[in-house]
Amino acid sequence: MRGVADDDLSPVLDAVGPRLRALRQRRDRTLADLAAETGISVSTLSRLEAGQRRPTLELLLPLARAHQVALDDLVDAPETGDPRVRARPVERGGMTVVPLTRRPGGIQAMKLLLPVGYGVGAEQRTHEGYEWLYVLDGRLRLRLGLHDMVLVPGEAAEFDTRTPHAMANAGDDVCEALGLMGPQGERAHLRARPARARGES
Repeated sequence: MRGVADDDLSPVLDAVGPRLRALRQRRDRTLADLAAETGISVSTLSRLEAGQRRPTLELLLPLARAHQVALDDLVDAPETGDPRVRARPVERGGMTVVPLTRRPGGIQAMKLLLPVGYGVGAEQRTHEGYEWLYVLDGRLRLRLGLHDMVLVPGEAAEFDTRTPHAMANAGDDVCEALGLMGPQGERAHLRARPARARGES
């Protein structure tokens, strides 16, 4: 009976390696980058992607976190037809991130919760991609290159993440913001009616 179950799982497990490689390449990451982020050795990651190492939950969980996808996306779980995104909050350096999309690649939407004191004294960093931020509540300090600004509820910022940047909570309460993050060149395109010229009714 165990052999039958293993046979049923084989096509699913065989597809994990190519999916892992595609996710890593889409994020323009090397095996060494991924090893540093997950703690999984380069050789193990290489064997996983080549289908020479059987994927286990212990290996897939940190990889799902690193690629910012649900575990179901790695094993290609069958679609349930339920459109709701069952967000699983994750903590990143003290900030809570709630994913609002579940498809790998493309623009990713998320809710950001910055606790009081978050980001104070943080160094500006760069990475590939493009980011759009919209403040829902609180005050968000954004240092972007030589610019230093504080965004309040209703304000948004859009920038190339190859520009050195850092975020911080500039208020006395938790700062809440929405974020859209996409690969380099993939921006959040806003559509709006043009402003009327003065004197027009």
